[in-house]
Amino acid sequence: MLHSATINVMVKAARRAGRSLKRDLGEVENLQVSLKGPANFVTMADKRAEEMLYSDLDKARPGYGFIGEEGGVREGADKSHTWIVDPLDGTTNFLHGIPQFAISIGLQREGTMIAGLIYNPANDDLYLAERGKGAFLNDQRLRVAGRRKLNECVIACGLPHIGRGDHELSRLEMTEIQNQVAGLRRFGAAALDMAFVASGRLDGYWERNLQPWDMAAGQIIVREAGGIVSGIEGDDDPLKTGNVVCGNEFIHAELVKILKPLGKQVSGNQ
Repeated sequence: MLHSATINVMVKAARRAGRSLKRDLGEVENLQVSLKGPANFVTMADKRAEEMLYSDLDKARPGYGFIGEEGGVREGADKSHTWIVDPLDGTTNFLHGIPQFAISIGLQREGTMIAGLIYNPANDDLYLAERGKGAFLNDQRLRVAGRRKLNECVIACGLPHIGRGDHELSRLEMTEIQNQVAGLRRFGAAALDMAFVASGRLDGYWERNLQPWDMAAGQIIVREAGGIVSGIEGDDDPLKTGNVVCGNEFIHAELVKILKPLGKQVSGNQ
């Protein structure tokens, strides 16, 4: 399948960094049995992957800005374009040798996402989207699932863990949604959760306290697959609020209807 020059640049960069991560995953599995564990090794793997991505993207598009999880903001001469990159989304999964992780690359032009890529090197799944051109998984066109009733849906979420997130609010949200859905899942990689919504594997997904690089690519991939992406207010920008809800138009609306008042309820009690 023919892709634009921009998508080709993204794919080439992701596949090179992905080969490095796949080799590192094998090493992580060997390190699990050691007392020290693989934590330091994974941090190095993460940083190495980001430097590879930065090098390849900057070489192909010199002057573009770059926002990465590890290296932060790197200003470019071209102020209208910015790469938003997570070199290893699902770090905790990777740390434990669980093959649910991804490289995420989004390209923003003057504040609008125009291209996105999510790549899982463990199984070679490659999700792509370009504004106005649709979304694809390994060159197959994607479409969000068509279910309209929550009781038929499988929904993914994030879960706060030690030292992170609002545990009380999370329990409230899960209780409300568990009572209304066919299944609730927590996979541990936000980019792939959004990719799964785009491909119809999941009917919807929500999570709070994310970073732009967790969602940038997923946002355009879901939208180009016919889905709706917003913050939990329903009309806010997840890249600014750090909270995301997505699904088809019906499931997105149902999730917002449940989640929006819960956030206000908890904040009102504090």
